[in-house]
Amino acid sequence: MATLTAPRVDTAQAMAERATARASEVNSEIHVPPLPRVSIQAFCDSSGLAGAMQAAAADRRLARANMKLQMGGLAAAEEAYRNASTPNVIIVESPPTREALFAGLEALAEHCDAGTKVVVIGRLNDIMLYRELIRRGVSDYLIEPVEPLDVVASLSGLFSAPDAAPLGRTLAVYAAKGGVGASTVAHNVAFAIARHFDLETVIADFDLPFGTAGLDFNQDPPQGAADALLSPERVDVAFVDRLLSKCADRLSLLAAPATLERSYDLTPEAFEPLMDVLRASTPMIVIDVPHLWTSWARQSVMAADDVLIVAAPDLANLRNAKNLFDTLRAARPNDRLPRYVLNQVGMPKRPEIRSADFAKALGSEPLAVIPFDAALFGTASNNGQMIAEVSASHKAVEAFRAIGQATTGRSEARRASNSMIAPLIARLRGK
Repeated sequence: MATLTAPRVDTAQAMAERATARASEVNSEIHVPPLPRVSIQAFCDSSGLAGAMQAAAADRRLARANMKLQMGGLAAAEEAYRNASTPNVIIVESPPTREALFAGLEALAEHCDAGTKVVVIGRLNDIMLYRELIRRGVSDYLIEPVEPLDVVASLSGLFSAPDAAPLGRTLAVYAAKGGVGASTVAHNVAFAIARHFDLETVIADFDLPFGTAGLDFNQDPPQGAADALLSPERVDVAFVDRLLSKCADRLSLLAAPATLERSYDLTPEAFEPLMDVLRASTPMIVIDVPHLWTSWARQSVMAADDVLIVAAPDLANLRNAKNLFDTLRAARPNDRLPRYVLNQVGMPKRPEIRSADFAKALGSEPLAVIPFDAALFGTASNNGQMIAEVSASHKAVEAFRAIGQATTGRSEARRASNSMIAPLIARLRGK
């Protein structure tokens, strides 16, 4: 996690609250990739900007970066690096006048190492000033007041090649309680995304000893997630591609071994090489996170772009879902709020908590309500099929499609039957 050396300022909490409100309104297509392991030093003059920097440093996308904050602005930056090497990125708050800004940047440039990037934050909204700063080698210019997500997006952009393909989105599916069908939801949502939204999708089954993705897709690959997690030094695009098994059009599976021959005491760092490769090569990754709260399971949830909580309509699920919502809201202030679905609703003879009561307790409506249907879900599971393959018109299929659309932000891809030549094809087939 990024660290700060400056004391906490009063505006940090207000900044985080504004960022949370803003992030909840951000369109799902806006994607800010995480930063690599870089060092960042920010030099602020005002407490307001210092608060934004503190909130940005706590963002999950800076988890691998080392960010430090110091007051004093440009003058403090120039003084700090007279006899010290510069970090990968220097962020400075602009002094009031252009003359002071340019003079301070010239003095700072005398001490900057090659490759150091400089970001300036000022109050002047002037295109000529921006162009002059870029000409002088400044990497980016932000206009105050800035929100934490503005800072994170700017820093992320510094390390993303202009011609690089956009990084894939990650959806972590997590159960509020064991046995609520989170894996089934994860697999069917991934199937819906690949089928209806034409996105290359990977299901990553991280329940290494007991994962069911292989069974649900009738696959028994000899290699899978464990091979990548236990040998992170071997992980590259070619290696991961060999571990994936094709289970449908545009849908691949990174299966769990589902054996008890060894224990899986993993660290969060073990997942980083695998996730970096998947995000760089696949537009959509659905992570089936087991119902654990180990360091790596927690990190898998916290680091995802979107989180989907699966709950059944009972008191224990409500309590656990509320705890998860509160924890995720606090730890991910610049991200969209977690979503949840109610699964196994309408089970005969079971007292249930109403959907409206769930929504009131969590402060959010469920993304979908999936009805209980033991015969349908049991048949699909035993046959190694998805729900849509067994009963395409079932309400659950529409729920999975809605979850996929909410996650990707896409409309359904047009099919040939909707094209202008579809009537002609139909007539030819009739003849």
